[in-house]
Amino acid sequence: MTTEPIPARTAGPGWWTRFLPQGAAVALTVLFLPVTFANLRDQYGLDIGVAAILAVTQAGPLLMLARRPLWAWWIVFAADIAGALMILGRPAREYDVWPWPPAPLIAYLFLLLALALRRSRRVLVAVWLATGAASLILHLTRAERSNGSALLLPLFGAVVLVIGAAVRERRVAQRRLAEQETVSEAERARRTLLEERARIARELHDVVAHHMSVITVQADSAPYRLPELSDEAREEFGTIAASARESLAEMRRLLVVLRGDGTEGERAPQPGIDRLQQLVEATVRAGLPAELSLAADLGAVPPAVDLSAYRIVQEALANVVRHAPGARTRVSVTSDGGQVTVLVVNGPPGQPVSPLESAGTGHGLVGMRERVRLTGGSLDTGPLPDGGFRVAARLPLPPPGPADAP
Repeated sequence: MTTEPIPARTAGPGWWTRFLPQGAAVALTVLFLPVTFANLRDQYGLDIGVAAILAVTQAGPLLMLARRPLWAWWIVFAADIAGALMILGRPAREYDVWPWPPAPLIAYLFLLLALALRRSRRVLVAVWLATGAASLILHLTRAERSNGSALLLPLFGAVVLVIGAAVRERRVAQRRLAEQETVSEAERARRTLLEERARIARELHDVVAHHMSVITVQADSAPYRLPELSDEAREEFGTIAASARESLAEMRRLLVVLRGDGTEGERAPQPGIDRLQQLVEATVRAGLPAELSLAADLGAVPPAVDLSAYRIVQEALANVVRHAPGARTRVSVTSDGGQVTVLVVNGPPGQPVSPLESAGTGHGLVGMRERVRLTGGSLDTGPLPDGGFRVAARLPLPPPGPADAP
């Protein structure tokens, strides 16, 4: 038997996921730094010192992509403009690309992608406008030297920014959905707990009301059963009876609130250990092979323990039917004089089957725990090595006291 499904937690990212952005930034820097230096020195004929400085300022800031992409953009944007101006001082060659050489242009696109994955739309629009404005100004400055990259960078940049922004918004939406699911699961668990407590309170109403009724009857009949009572004692019994009747009325009003619909609800007696045989037989008729072992020396069991034992077995069998249909199940109820032990053990299903319910209500184990807490006992649940499940509840019995008065 399996328990109600536990809300799935999102697995924490592995170390490789955490370090992937920084690793990608290092790889891009290692790739573009020598390529940019060689491109500026060999293709555009810049001095070694100038080419080295431009390569460091154009490709070096890629190291900050994982944490400070906007800072990296400021440095790279200024360095690319400076590089375009420096290239103007050299004679044009046949295969020169100006104002944005190939290596800095591709590195700039990676920079825009990193920005799109981390920054807001307003920042992305400002970055794209600045890039387009710089491209347009440089193109107008030396239109005869410009040969296409002034248009390619804003165009490709817009595509990269749109793709990156879409990925970022999808990721944000997934994170918010996961957070909402977490909140919903917590609220559902809290609501389930409250529902179970209200259900237990409704069921215990009959138990407590019975004892209060006995107190009322005994207090009312005391002057007739004991004619030698003094006037003070008769008055005291009358006060006790009045207080008991008032308590019963308060309990009835509380019960109406707990039921929530203003009705009186069911009037059938609450089940107990003596009804377990019928419960197991009904489960067997439903197709679940179950057997019951009921100790013959249970003796008198308090109503709260009696009801809790029945409900625990009922919830455990219901879980077997829902989550492990066809599994052989054993139900045992024993007592050592100090506590009642309820044990429900089931094996794995006879053959691989899909559970009848893929998503439980979450009431089973919650209800068991609340009933065990009510009686001051303990609950032990968990899977077994063979694929089955075990539920063990220990419900303490009150110490033996003097026999009740007739």
